[in-house]
Amino acid sequence: MSLAILAESPARVAGRPRFFSDGWLLGSVLLLLAFGVVMVYSASIAFAARMHGFDAYFLVRHLLYVAVGLGLMVLALRLRIRVWEKAGPYLLLAGIAALVLVLLPGVGARVNGASRWIKLGFFTLQPAELMKLFMVIYVSGYLVRKQEELRNFTQGILMVSVVVAVIGMLLLQEPDFGSVVVICTTVLLMLFLGGVRFWHFGLVVLTGIGGMVLLTIISPYRMGRVTSFMDPWADPFGSGFQLTQALIAFGRGEWFGVGLGASVQKLFYLPAAHTDFLFAVIAEELGLFGVFGVMALFVVIIVRAFAIARAADDAGMAYGARLAQGIGLLLGLQGMINMGVNMGMLPTKGLTLPFVSYGGSSLLVCCLAAGILLRIERDTRGHKWGER
Repeated sequence: MSLAILAESPARVAGRPRFFSDGWLLGSVLLLLAFGVVMVYSASIAFAARMHGFDAYFLVRHLLYVAVGLGLMVLALRLRIRVWEKAGPYLLLAGIAALVLVLLPGVGARVNGASRWIKLGFFTLQPAELMKLFMVIYVSGYLVRKQEELRNFTQGILMVSVVVAVIGMLLLQEPDFGSVVVICTTVLLMLFLGGVRFWHFGLVVLTGIGGMVLLTIISPYRMGRVTSFMDPWADPFGSGFQLTQALIAFGRGEWFGVGLGASVQKLFYLPAAHTDFLFAVIAEELGLFGVFGVMALFVVIIVRAFAIARAADDAGMAYGARLAQGIGLLLGLQGMINMGVNMGMLPTKGLTLPFVSYGGSSLLVCCLAAGILLRIERDTRGHKWGER
């Protein structure tokens, strides 16, 4: 399977019926969702039995999230892209309001010292996950509206940087440094692809890197994560515990893994085995081939997202092109960061693996994003054939 085949412009593929969606993209998303159901159950069975007395506790909830997520995907596939373009500023304001609400006493649920969730009965909402997609939707519209002014520093990059800074400060109060990194990197790359001047882009990147370094240095919590990342074996039962256990899981998996369900690390050794560190359980149970399989599916999603963006650009659908790029960057970056953390290549960030890890808000947002991407592809083909 070559990248050239995957990157073939959807607008140039003739003979497809109108209802057909991008097979590579949809297939990869559905495979990741199905694989996630299996792995969440495998990784959580012991923890669920101990904490809730029901070994399928997380499986049942995850299946419910997948069902709702698929419903959102279908809904997004039926909505015109113009709806998202018009709603962008309002979604941004709603996201900021939710980030403020989660910090209010009695509203935000505090878990392990972090206030990142709002309890809504059976479901807990994580506003940061919504904010990632809302920011992509808003910035896509901004790039289209200000297309002629992007080479001006104030209109091109400064105004968006101020919005990102406000959102970043709210996220750091939770604290959720991982989401700050994902949002900042995604927006900066969207601005670069949107046509801002290179030296403007470089100036903001250097400022952002300097700010993140400063935030790390002045925070003992974040500094501890960085130092434990540099040498996790210096304190394998303290600050380096998560990373050392994840590395042990990768080491035990070798080429073909120890077998589905046979992980030892998930038995109360590896914290957050069914959420943030599910990738390590995949490596232990299915080995290097399982790891490569998951990576390949994410490569397909990213390549197809940018192929759809290119086709939308060729069809004169500027907003659809910017939105497809943003969604591809968002899903790709979060996936790469999660994998990098699990493999010891990045400091612990507390981010889930898109479409795979247990986590209602993340799963629903990813499905919604995939639905939007599929709609852009459908509209691109419709434009090619002169459909309305």
